[in-house]
Amino acid sequence: MWHNLTVPYTATRGPGRPPAAKAAETRERIVRAAREVFSELGYDAATFQAIAIRADLTRPAINHYFASKRVLYGEVVEKTNELVVAEGMAKAEGQTSLLKRLSAFFSATMQADSRDRSAAAFLVTSVLESQRHPELSRDEHNSLKTSRAFVTWAVTESIQSGELTTDTDVPTLVEMLVAVMWGMGFYAGYVAGHDELGTIVDKLELLLANKLWKLAE
Repeated sequence: MWHNLTVPYTATRGPGRPPAAKAAETRERIVRAAREVFSELGYDAATFQAIAIRADLTRPAINHYFASKRVLYGEVVEKTNELVVAEGMAKAEGQTSLLKRLSAFFSATMQADSRDRSAAAFLVTSVLESQRHPELSRDEHNSLKTSRAFVTWAVTESIQSGELTTDTDVPTLVEMLVAVMWGMGFYAGYVAGHDELGTIVDKLELLLANKLWKLAE
């Protein structure tokens, strides 16, 4: 059960680094807590105090590792991209067809979701925040641009291999697949549990393979 952010709360640990934890572990704990708070409250409403409560630390402990909310947000974006998008792309690159590449990407997303559901939710909200606050978005960690580039590569490779015809409308197909991917991200982050998500991904793969249904003649 998450802490109620509206109820006064006193962290159980003192300021500064927790004595029994390594700096890297504490930093990871802060990033995880910040990801949850940012995805729930949005960038503007999120505060170091709310993040400290979620991480069971004091606010000075958060400031010890991150000088500002913007710096912390940037690290959350970077780490979440590594956890979901970069890992999904790495697994997809080892496949040889468009469907297998998309399936590998979705499978990696599901695995990340099973470890930390806030990852998918944060990725969805980060796209919205990049529209509200362009200064928060850096191209190398922009998950929407990264996923679009990945899908463009996958579609182009499929055309070159003969899987798709050369007259395929690449930009339209890419945007459709990107829309499906981000719709799945929203579903994973805010709607479905992990088991439900696995079933939906299986059905999506059948749909993309044109094996989900047969139209009546």
